[in-house]
Amino acid sequence: MFRAVWSVSITSVKFWESATQTLATSTNPCIHTSLQELTTLGIKNAENLAIPSVRNDAAFLFTVVGTTGFLGVLAGQLPGDWGFFVPYLIGSISLIVLAIGSISPGLLQAAIGGFSSFFPDYQDRIARHEAAHFLVAYLLGLPILGYSLDIGKEHVNLIDERLEKLIYSGQLDTKELDRLSVVAMAGLAAEGLQYDKVVGQSADLFTLQRFINRSKPQLSKDQQQNLTRWAVLFAGSLIKNNKAIHEALMTAMSKKGTVLECIEAIEKA
Repeated sequence: MFRAVWSVSITSVKFWESATQTLATSTNPCIHTSLQELTTLGIKNAENLAIPSVRNDAAFLFTVVGTTGFLGVLAGQLPGDWGFFVPYLIGSISLIVLAIGSISPGLLQAAIGGFSSFFPDYQDRIARHEAAHFLVAYLLGLPILGYSLDIGKEHVNLIDERLEKLIYSGQLDTKELDRLSVVAMAGLAAEGLQYDKVVGQSADLFTLQRFINRSKPQLSKDQQQNLTRWAVLFAGSLIKNNKAIHEALMTAMSKKGTVLECIEAIEKA
C-alpha cells in the first residue's frame, strides 16, 4: 500500500537500493521465464504457485462440520424433545457458517485466519512472507512506512509519492512495473523456497494484477504470465542470496521492532 512521503532519513547504509542495478541489467521479463528456472532456483512445486491455496479454508470447514456432527450425535442421546431439537440446532451451525461465507466472505475469512493460527507453521509463514516484502522493497530502494504480522492484518506498507501518482493515474511505466512486480512476488517466492505449498499467494497475485492494470502499455496475457514468473525468479534470487539478512529481519519483525529497528537488523546481519 502506498501512502504519503517517507520523512525518515537513512544514512550509513550498505544495502539500501543495492539491487536496483541488478534489476536494471537483468533479463527482460518479456522473455519467457520457464518453470524449470524457478525449480532450479529452489522454488518448490513451481507449477502450482499461482493456484490459490485452500488448505486453511478446507481445514476450517472440515473442523466445523466434523465438530458439529460429533456434538450432534452426542446430543441425540439427550432425553425427550431435547434429543431432537439440540442436534438440529447444532447441525444448523454448519449451514450458518456456509451462509456467512456466501453473504459476507470477509467475516468468514477473518474466522479462517484466526483458526489458521493453530497450524504449527503459521507464524513462521507470516514472518517469512512479510519479511520478504520488506527486504526486497528495501533492496530495490522503496521506502517502508510500516508493517504488521497480526492475524488478518498482515502487510508491509510502502510509501513513495511519485509512484503513488503513477499508480492512481494508471501511468506506471515498464521500469517501475518491473520493480513493483518483484516486491509484490517476494512473499510468494519466500514461501515457495521454504515450503512445498504456498498459502499466502492470493493477496500477492491480486496486488500484482492491480499494478499490471495500472501500467502502460497494457500487457498481453502471455506477457503477464512471463512477468509474474520473472518477478518470482528475481525476488527468490534476492531472498536466497540474502538468506541470513532475511532471517535476521524475520526475527526483528517477530519481536515487533520499529521500521528503523528492522532496517538496522538488515544492515547489521
